[in-house]
Amino acid sequence: MDLKINRQKRIAAINDFSGFGRCSLTVSIPIISAMGIQCCAVPTAVLSNHTGYEDYFFDDYTDKMPYYYSKWEKLHLEFDGIYTGFLGSERQVDIVSDFISRFADAGTRVIVDPAMGDDGRTYATMTPGLCKSITRLVRHSDILTPNLTEACILTGMPYSEALTDTGSLLTICHKLAALGGKDIVITGIHLGKDIGNFIYNRDGSCQMYTTPLLGSRRAGTGDVFASVIAADAVNHVPFADSVKAAALFVSKSIEASDALQIPSEDGICFELFLNDLTTHFVDGEK
Repeated sequence: MDLKINRQKRIAAINDFSGFGRCSLTVSIPIISAMGIQCCAVPTAVLSNHTGYEDYFFDDYTDKMPYYYSKWEKLHLEFDGIYTGFLGSERQVDIVSDFISRFADAGTRVIVDPAMGDDGRTYATMTPGLCKSITRLVRHSDILTPNLTEACILTGMPYSEALTDTGSLLTICHKLAALGGKDIVITGIHLGKDIGNFIYNRDGSCQMYTTPLLGSRRAGTGDVFASVIAADAVNHVPFADSVKAAALFVSKSIEASDALQIPSEDGICFELFLNDLTTHFVDGEK
């Protein structure tokens, strides 16, 4: 039996592997590792680079996923956290649900990043059936990290950039809580010169945390944000503190990426600030 005592904490990160472009597993592995946690990858697909580029190699891993983690089950592996990101098909949603049922126990924190769209539009691969299937994952979540578009998709509410007031955001969060969401953060809310992250705690309390709107919109920022949240959840950092740390880390990385004139599809230069996360992890443990 793989007991959780006397070993390093672990997170199973379920996402695609894109070799270039700073997103998905290539973001989660270094960030979660820097925060003192072993990151155990479950690839949903392998890509040469993410689909925001004109051309890319893609190898779907759906058929292999159950065989992959069946070996972990034979090893009796246990996880302190399970973090799910972009999923490409309804079948993958079913596979992830099965993974959670097999590996999550009462002490496992499940973080669901329902990557479905942005700016009021779904991603090209998101069918109505797939969006409905992802809604079923919410009931497994301890922490849910949708952006405003995804929160509207999950709840069936019409999207509007004007959904920025506390009343509207609370209504959305109450609907997400009814689906099974507990701690929720709605990310990337445009508030003039600021970007807001609306924090809804499982006790019903809420608050908005803002950072200055900096630079251009970039690939992979949601993956960076959710990876920090996932590691903090396992490290028992208070949820609001975790959201603030993740937002500041993303903001700092965007600012540096713009200063270096990094193309937007290449993501953000989070590598420059990984030491900040190590320090944050140490502080969070005190």
